Amino acid sequence: MKLRIGLVVISLILSLLIGLSLSRNNSNGNTNSERREKLLIGFSMDTQKEARWQRDRDIFVARANELGAEVLVQSANSDDTRQMQDVQSLLSNNIDALVIVPHNGAAMAKAVRLAHEMNVPVLAYDRLITDCDLDLYISFDNVRVGEAQARYLVDNLPTPGKGRIVRIYGSNTDNNAHLFKEGQDNILNPYIERGDIEVIHADWATNWQPEMAKKITNAAITNHGRSFDAILASNDGTAGGAIQALMEEGIAGKVLVTGQDADLVACQRIAAGSQSMTIYKPLSDLARLGAEIAVKLGTGKPIIARDISPNGKIDVPSVLMTVTAVTKENMLETVIKDNFHSYDDIYQNVPEDQRPPRNE
Repeated sequence: MKLRIGLVVISLILSLLIGLSLSRNNSNGNTNSERREKLLIGFSMDTQKEARWQRDRDIFVARANELGAEVLVQSANSDDTRQMQDVQSLLSNNIDALVIVPHNGAAMAKAVRLAHEMNVPVLAYDRLITDCDLDLYISFDNVRVGEAQARYLVDNLPTPGKGRIVRIYGSNTDNNAHLFKEGQDNILNPYIERGDIEVIHADWATNWQPEMAKKITNAAITNHGRSFDAILASNDGTAGGAIQALMEEGIAGKVLVTGQDADLVACQRIAAGSQSMTIYKPLSDLARLGAEIAVKLGTGKPIIARDISPNGKIDVPSVLMTVTAVTKENMLETVIKDNFHSYDDIYQNVPEDQRPPRNE
């Protein structure tokens, strides 16, 4: 029978870094992977509707396969009940490790407890699962994501540090959306308190749906007119919905719009001028590292996690990666240089004489 992961806390320089060695042993010396010859990883995803999540899935599976593991993938289409059913289905296949991209971080605490009852370790991928004894979390520093979005907005308002803005938060059920908001608040609150920045309208976009972002933007225009300077949208999907509303009003490109994820369509909008910035998160690196960690979890190999993320019950051992703000000015040096998107794809809607020279 498999035993739960044990955590050994290793103090590092000045206690600023925490290393956690995670290992899993078996009392009978026989693992599922030995009986199957291959490690089996369960991957429960909130959704695969967005291009970003399709990319994560493909890279994760490919890297796991390279390491000799098989991956069973389930997608819940943003439905908590279905995601719980997906988890139960994956566990019924006697998996060695479970990876979850939660639709609702609180709802998936039950999934973690169920997995632990079957002695299966759980990795939360890109979104934290709250109020449970989660084994490990891999993501980006999401507070810093929000700070980068808001810092860009503040610095690039027509009058830097002053203006009227609309805020579009992400899905209220997604813990990351709250972390992005926390980071944004860190930057915005001093300006708001001084009266330099006025938030004329703000709301949450259910399930990160672009159409909800469009409705929020339409409501802001209906109630306050078109005299605002920026839309602080928390990801590229909601930025796209907001820009659609701006296009219908004839003011797309005249209002600053933030984003996140460096989706191809968002990079195209930035190149064309309707979106102002996005946050580039090296998702390929995240997916590859996530697969490597999942394999280590499933085989009981040690993992070093230098960060922690409080989830309401414990400080979860975490691997947090860095992010970069992407604008028209640094597109070549970021997503194109890293082969995240190609030059031709990004600038396909920009006349050739208006494109920047290629980096050779």
